[in-house]
Amino acid sequence: MWSAVEAVRDGDAQAVVSCGNTGALMAVSMIRLRKLPGVNRPAIACLWPSKSKDGFNIMLDVGADIKADATDLLQYALMGGSYARNGLDRQRPRIGLLNVGTEEHKGRAEIKEAFDLIEAAAPAADLEFVGFVEGGDIPSDNVDVVVTDGFTGNIALKTGEGTASFIRDALRDSFKATPLSRVAALLALGSLKRLTKRIDPRRVNGGVFLGLNGTVVKSHGSADATGVASAIGLAIRLTENHLTDRIAARLATTTEAVQSEMSSDDTSEDAS
Repeated sequence: MWSAVEAVRDGDAQAVVSCGNTGALMAVSMIRLRKLPGVNRPAIACLWPSKSKDGFNIMLDVGADIKADATDLLQYALMGGSYARNGLDRQRPRIGLLNVGTEEHKGRAEIKEAFDLIEAAAPAADLEFVGFVEGGDIPSDNVDVVVTDGFTGNIALKTGEGTASFIRDALRDSFKATPLSRVAALLALGSLKRLTKRIDPRRVNGGVFLGLNGTVVKSHGSADATGVASAIGLAIRLTENHLTDRIAARLATTTEAVQSEMSSDDTSEDAS
């Protein structure tokens, strides 16, 4: 793992794909690659099967750090938006902030503060902030990027993967129950294959470490050949689109624009 990350740092490789321990990979990546300027906490972003046209949404953080304050959530929104733009070709990504309800008065103090920060930064970052979203919106076509802390995101991710496996196994058992159900399974074989493929976690295997000076993709430790191939393919796409450079540029320009806007607002208040 150390050697693979060093290869990226030294320019001998353009991306790292690892099935190793997430915490160890993040620690090594932060030590050897370092964080991008202005990033407090890197985040792990995952692709989530959804009703969108290309079949995926992005959610972050899903486990890099269980804590996230308002500024961290703003940075996640900016990095996730850049990922959506360059990884999924969403020209003006829609950003949603995960909360226990869509009403503005709901949620913890840092969530409410993050709402204001993301709303203010969205125009400069060419993002559409849709506001608070709930768990049911994660696989919907109402949003492109779902922003949350690593604790909540990791639980949601593992719950989604477990639910997909449960549905797949339940369908298999149901269609094997009786001779008649076996005949029905043969008649529905094409539809079942499409459904199984759509909810197959292996197709979206690979969490991307955003906020580092290099492309790092974390694969599930139990991934089979299909899952590892998906993670490698994702790393290739992100490298070809120069995602790290684009995120760094987006963070720099947006931060400058937001700070300038805040300074002008302070000046206006002082003058009044």
